[in-house]
Amino acid sequence: MTKRKQWNVIGLALLLGVFSTLGPFTIDMYLPAFPEIAAMFNTNASLVQFSLTACLLGLGVGQLVVGPISDAHGRRKPLLISMVAYIICSLACAYSPNIGMLILFRFTQGFAASAGIVISRAIARDLYSGHELTKFFSLLLLVGNLGPLAAPIAGSGVLTFTSWPGVFISLAILGVFLYIMTQWRLKETNPPEKRVAPNFKLQLRGYGTMLRDRKFVGYMLAQGIMTAGVFAYVAGTPFIYQNIYGVSPTVFSILFASNGISLIIGSQIVGRMSHRIPEQTLLLSGLWLALISSVVVVVVTIAQGPLFALVLPLFFFVCSIGITSTAAFPLAMESQSKMAGSAAALLGVVPFVLGALVAPIVGIAGEDTAVPLGLTLLGTSIVAVVTYFLLVAKKDQNSAQTH
Repeated sequence: MTKRKQWNVIGLALLLGVFSTLGPFTIDMYLPAFPEIAAMFNTNASLVQFSLTACLLGLGVGQLVVGPISDAHGRRKPLLISMVAYIICSLACAYSPNIGMLILFRFTQGFAASAGIVISRAIARDLYSGHELTKFFSLLLLVGNLGPLAAPIAGSGVLTFTSWPGVFISLAILGVFLYIMTQWRLKETNPPEKRVAPNFKLQLRGYGTMLRDRKFVGYMLAQGIMTAGVFAYVAGTPFIYQNIYGVSPTVFSILFASNGISLIIGSQIVGRMSHRIPEQTLLLSGLWLALISSVVVVVVTIAQGPLFALVLPLFFFVCSIGITSTAAFPLAMESQSKMAGSAAALLGVVPFVLGALVAPIVGIAGEDTAVPLGLTLLGTSIVAVVTYFLLVAKKDQNSAQTH
């Protein structure tokens, strides 16, 4: 690869990575404001966490809609329209009069933000395949995973000089920036001759075909269930760190950001090792790491261990998500070149739907215990490992016996 081509690849990964950070910023930037929002609307932790659930549902449903649209109408136009909608919804969140309206606007904000996630991944599949897709996707995640690292710090910074509505105004400004970037730098990668017919029944049939592919479903569920565990972590740690361990919003943001680093480490391990170690082996290693670290989290939460004893296994748990997500995506997408947007949508929607179901569980026992978080992480790890062996490993074994 020439230096110019290498720089073009890096530049594209940076651009798509910025778009993929829209999801993490939408989810994470207001986390330090959870206690303030609860006090402002005179409500409880579970309802505030439900605003996160609504956002996750919006991100999930939006991907199912935007993915097929981008297969039929190209990547740029749907992204531009979504950015305009995102700006409007972010401002609506900032001026919500009550918790109910905030929950509603968080859903629409998540729906609009979904375009950045699903279309950036579809563009990656438009341009690359095989090990090259794995390498490019790990590079994209290197940028995208800075979102979970930077978002809570940015949110905490905003909260030092203004109240929680300022967080959503900042997100609206981010939407303006991304709209400009789309107009200025993003080229169409899905030309008219490669697009699928804009037929709703055909799109549903395409989803049906993918959902009948046992290995695709196995990879999709393994990474989706694991990522749902991270959403439980995202929903639970603002209250656990600040209410149980008494840390300040700034310290919480630093602790939360450290796990953004672990996501980056996990994704880069896969990107650098994929030429030597099969992606399936890397995926399974990530699943085992998640299981072991979640067992430690359960022990620490039951024993009410010190803060560092909880932070360390959580670091490794989140690292495992970087490994599993980066390895599972190219494995699942390899056979889906004609419907890259729809496939990316399914791979994207499952984590958000499962995360939306799991996130409220961590607050079900109140704000003074971290045990539900530990049990939730352990449960998602066990289910992900079992799913992999039932749908992927067993399929490979059956294929080997047939041949």
